[in-house]
Amino acid sequence: MASYKAIALAFILGMLTEQVNAFVYPSGPSSLINVRDATTGLTRLHAFTPPTMIIGPMIKKMREENAKKKMPLASDEERGSEASGLRVGGNAWKWPPVWPYDDNMFKRTEEIKQPAAASGMGAMANMMGGMGGMPSMANATAAGNEDENKLDVLNYWSEEKAGVTTDLDPEAAEKLKGHYNFYLRDGMSVLEFGAAENSYLPEGLALSRLVGVGASMEMMDKNPALTEKLVVDLNDVVEDNGVDSDDLRKLGTNTFDAIIMANTIDFLTSPREVFKSAWSLMKPGGIMLVPFMSKDAYNDKFERAQTKMWRDLNDDQHMWIAGSFFQFSAGDGWEGLKGFDISPEGAGIDDGNVFSKVTGQKKGKSIFVVQATKAYQAETIDEEDPEKSFDSKMWMVPTLESRDKMLVAPRLARAYLADVSGRKDSWSGKIEKTLPKVYESLVKMDQFAFTFSMQAQLAADLVTDPDFDANDEQIAALKMGLGLRTPSEDFWVPVGTLTANMDAEDKINLLAHVVPRFGSEDPEQEAALETFVTALKPTISVVRSKCPGLSEGEVQLIGSELLAAEVLLPGTSTREEFALWLGELNESELTEYLKKRKSFKEIAMADLKAYQDERAAEEARLEAKREKFREQVKRAREVRTMTFNPRTGKMEPIKK
Repeated sequence: MASYKAIALAFILGMLTEQVNAFVYPSGPSSLINVRDATTGLTRLHAFTPPTMIIGPMIKKMREENAKKKMPLASDEERGSEASGLRVGGNAWKWPPVWPYDDNMFKRTEEIKQPAAASGMGAMANMMGGMGGMPSMANATAAGNEDENKLDVLNYWSEEKAGVTTDLDPEAAEKLKGHYNFYLRDGMSVLEFGAAENSYLPEGLALSRLVGVGASMEMMDKNPALTEKLVVDLNDVVEDNGVDSDDLRKLGTNTFDAIIMANTIDFLTSPREVFKSAWSLMKPGGIMLVPFMSKDAYNDKFERAQTKMWRDLNDDQHMWIAGSFFQFSAGDGWEGLKGFDISPEGAGIDDGNVFSKVTGQKKGKSIFVVQATKAYQAETIDEEDPEKSFDSKMWMVPTLESRDKMLVAPRLARAYLADVSGRKDSWSGKIEKTLPKVYESLVKMDQFAFTFSMQAQLAADLVTDPDFDANDEQIAALKMGLGLRTPSEDFWVPVGTLTANMDAEDKINLLAHVVPRFGSEDPEQEAALETFVTALKPTISVVRSKCPGLSEGEVQLIGSELLAAEVLLPGTSTREEFALWLGELNESELTEYLKKRKSFKEIAMADLKAYQDERAAEEARLEAKREKFREQVKRAREVRTMTFNPRTGKMEPIKK
């Protein structure tokens, strides 16, 4: 009987031949012809066989193209200092600015409610789901039945799949042990997410501690390597924070030297939160290793628990997605992100190419590893490079996307360098506390009317104000000022009406100055707010009468900012003092203020750009220095004859 591979190859070549014949003989007979079998006497449908001279080069070319795809995207330096199989180096990863996945990607088949056939605008809405456009109609339809269809994870693994083992191919298991052997050391404290009956650790490795976190105590009890065992549902999470488990919280923070999580990412419905928890649990400098098998390795056993992401995408895509879990959980808080293909010789790989499946040799399952190291987080703000420090402080800040952190960090740095209040010591902890609360409101804004850059500027202005602590009254005032909540009749309605013609950026500046004044529980501050709102209309009227040539937006800008600067902070000017001072100003003085105000904005933008250019130039200088060092290391490796083996603790000859 013909093998499956031979049948599939004949079918594909037959289809290709039909296309070729149609091209060569567009008006001729079909490429499928009746042929009488001389042996059986039966007539069979036979696809015309193209000459070998066509088939051979075609398959050869496809194999060459597949080989190019599998070429490592890593430098010689990286390959020389890492375990074998390095395929994607630290500089090869590219990421979008925000989490790129639709919610359905991390659901199981039974949890995805199929929507009714959509047409017109509904179909477009489904296409836009998860891409920053209209909300997905599929998600809206499924929402009502989500809990009803949700898989009971602990019951699935401890009851439905009780006693079912993963059983890695012997060759793949040896490859994984070898990879662990390169990075794990005697005496390490290790945490294993997704622990079961076997941890696949190298023989002779003497860890000080191996804590298993799994869904089945029965399976973990079969694993002699585990020193402690915790039953935890890794899919039970607090959104944007981490796994919701008291047992994990009791393990503390910065506790483990390494975390391993083998053959588990295909079952994670909230991967970002799992990786956030891993980052918190691991010591700075510790390594997280995430091995996984080819996509069809466990289809016959655990397909019901696998997510749509795992089922629909191929092995190459799985490696990129696993890397993205690191990126979108803690950003630059992970260093040295790398991807390995440690598959046994001749193992099959699903790269999405039908010819790879048909012509490729398959000897066991493929196995891959994506890993990264936890970076050291700044404890204080570096006066020489505050932007780097603020970026570090925001690694684990929830609510903000990577894009937002990238926009906020340089603005915080610039404000920090300009701060002469003597209160810089309070910046560090305050930033992590207040930024998420601000962005919980900002993320609801129309990104076209209120751009991400504007959002970042407002957030930076608010959190750097000494009086802003994101208390309930301040957040309520922010929402009213942004139009996210019904504005109060006694304050925000008149303020909004009287400043309606101002530019958006000028409104942001005023909002940043007004919002921190709320929630102080200081009677004098409350009185100052009352003075501001009641004096705003007459102030604008005076400015309008003195400067008839200005636009209404410019009049509102001058009036609101002069009034805010003089009366909003207790102890500056009373309403009467401000009225007398304003009455003495003439048109020339008011227009001069406007000119300086506009030039200040231009100067601020120029200063920000100059700061960013300076940072880019410094980074380029450091990269050139690093490249020079890499070249020196490369030359040294080419001529050396001995190397240090960390497992034996001895210098050993290099095998060439």
